[in-house]
Amino acid sequence: MADSSQAGYRIEEISGPEEGICASGTARAAFVGRTLRGPVGRPLLVRSFADFQQTFGGLWQPSTLAYAVEQFFDNGGREALVVRVVNGARPATLTLAAGGAVLEMEALQPGTREFLRAAVDYDNVPADAARDFNLTVQRVRAQGSGQVDDQEIFRRVSMDPAAERYLANVLRDSRLVRLARAVPVRRPDATLDPASGLATAYVASNPDGDDGAPLTDYDVIGSATARTGLFALDEAEHFNFLCIPPLARDRDVSVATLLVAARFCRERRALLIVDPPAQWQTADEALRGMRRWEFFHDHAVMYFPRILAHDKLRGHFESFAPCGAVAGMLARSDEVRPPWAPPRSDEILLRPGHRPACLVPEQARERLATTGVNTLASVRSATRVPLAARTLAAGTAASGDWQLLGARRLALFILDSVARGTRWAGVAPRGPDTRARLEAQVREFLGQLHRAGAFGDRPLEQSFFVVCDERAGAEPPGPTGVAFGLGWAAAQAGEFHAFVVVHGALGTTVRPASAHRLTAGDLAPAERDWVESLATALRSAP
Repeated sequence: MADSSQAGYRIEEISGPEEGICASGTARAAFVGRTLRGPVGRPLLVRSFADFQQTFGGLWQPSTLAYAVEQFFDNGGREALVVRVVNGARPATLTLAAGGAVLEMEALQPGTREFLRAAVDYDNVPADAARDFNLTVQRVRAQGSGQVDDQEIFRRVSMDPAAERYLANVLRDSRLVRLARAVPVRRPDATLDPASGLATAYVASNPDGDDGAPLTDYDVIGSATARTGLFALDEAEHFNFLCIPPLARDRDVSVATLLVAARFCRERRALLIVDPPAQWQTADEALRGMRRWEFFHDHAVMYFPRILAHDKLRGHFESFAPCGAVAGMLARSDEVRPPWAPPRSDEILLRPGHRPACLVPEQARERLATTGVNTLASVRSATRVPLAARTLAAGTAASGDWQLLGARRLALFILDSVARGTRWAGVAPRGPDTRARLEAQVREFLGQLHRAGAFGDRPLEQSFFVVCDERAGAEPPGPTGVAFGLGWAAAQAGEFHAFVVVHGALGTTVRPASAHRLTAGDLAPAERDWVESLATALRSAP
């Protein structure tokens, strides 16, 4: 599966039935928020903080996201998707004289730190081509600097609307600038060096860019239709964790934003990492806060307390929301153990240079765990009681298993791997042969997980089931597409987690179905029962 999100587009190479289902990645984190610079509303993949600095400008005090990304990589993260969101930011303009008129362009990326410059020359332009010219646009590290970060050269462009290389059309593909107003009739004047008279000088962009106001919850949520805010992540192939750092150092993300983000994570088979509110400065305050807490979801996880880390811009330790560090630690744990066997909450340790903002006594740690809140630590303790890491379901989930982070991550891993690995069925001709190959492919993948210990010590025939049969009922319209069901053993003996996967020409949907209480060795009739319930679920689906 090819991921071209760095280039602003996505190409998906669909695996065929002759290939096995590839295990999906489990450690990619997505960050949505404010940055110093960079493209707006496009998820870009960065693999180090140096990459982040190159594209998004590095640390910036108004950007809580920048610090979260730094802490993600400091704590072991390897891949981060970043979506820049702005509130009223404006791009700088770049003005070139054109006789008595001007050619005015503006930066494609808004903000005060997008430093551009442009040069115009007539080299190799015939004397009778009076409206043609060469344009060079550069992004430089700082205003007045000669250090070039990016450059575009547009040779033999024209001010003539009938010309093949009309400037307005050529600039549509630019990564740096766009037209700010109508193209003048005359071509821009050559930018001559005052000393030599040679066409080597550059005209710098104007200091009229604006970074915009602090973000609001509306900016972060954005629009599902326009794919703005967090919905820009619809353009990304996949991610496993979603981090929405605080809107400002003194302003938490609202519950409304968390609700929208959690629903989005459910659709994308991901986990939302929720920061504890800033006012929870002690364990007792966190316990009191959880009594009034209004957000519970089995696709969300919270770690308390906030963390202390060195602020390189201010030169001393500051308190930060922990979502980036938590995502990094969870990603790091996946390098030494599979997602179905995550570390206990007390085994996820902060890297040196980061420490909890307050101490959490043992009794408070256990009480927080019952509410779905995990506790951060920077050192191991021989006396600490082991606790399984929790989600924020806290009794609200359809299954008790979804209150445990390990079980929830296993489910997301299976569903994402199966949904992505069987997409070929959405465009394959519908029929018994397609269904048979699909069922064999899914059974082989689940069998591999069984051999790796994902379902504990249960026998193979009691660990999972797959149903792909024409009796399943409603399938996507048209001659292609298929619906099938799968399930795997829950922690409770005789209970299975069951899901419906529907592949069609318009995409893939995954939704839960009622779990079945089964007795050992009774899988064959249970699968027949499953077909009936699957058909009911599909017929009643919108």
